Amino acid sequence: PDCPLCDEAEEILNTYGYSVQSIDITLDQDLLEKFELCIPVVEIDGKIRFRGCVDETLLRRLIEGTPSLE
Repeated sequence: PDCPLCDEAEEILNTYGYSVQSIDITLDQDLLEKFELCIPVVEIDGKIRFRGCVDETLLRRLIEGTPSLE
């Protein structure tokens, strides 16, 4: 809750058409222990792609390298 880095990550991801599922790690002890100091964590297609912040340049490269779902 009240995480400006998470808010920024969500804004960037929304700009590129991603829908975001936010998870409050303080409600899950395992997630809290795993990710406490490296939020936000962005998982795309089952893989963790970003920790701590979303690099917009790397996100664009990831999107451009991903085949279309059509």
